[in-house]
Amino acid sequence: QVQLVESGGGLVRPGGSLRLSCAASGTMFSRNTMGWYRQGPGKEREMVATITSGGITNYADSAKGRFTISRDNAKNAVYLQMNSLNPEDTAVYYCKVFIIGGLDFWGKGTLVTVSS
Repeated sequence: QVQLVESGGGLVRPGGSLRLSCAASGTMFSRNTMGWYRQGPGKEREMVATITSGGITNYADSAKGRFTISRDNAKNAVYLQMNSLNPEDTAVYYCKVFIIGGLDFWGKGTLVTVSS
């Protein structure tokens, strides 16, 4: 019944920007850490950014300074603003909710393609 649905992906030119959204339903995650992960072609899934219920953020080195994660607990949503995109950012981006016990929830992903 719990669902995480990502949106906002698409094709963008190098240097461009995209804003990803993740809408959660089925239960409220206001007390949970949420995050964005990505998996590029031929690569393993990696953490991009996380945000705690109190708004404390953490970023991968590749994302720091370019990406901004935010959340709206009233809307049960988390966002990822991506600026200065480059081809290395091309990946499927997944929304994640961290659950105590390691039984985390994942969305199905949204594809971001950075190409000229």
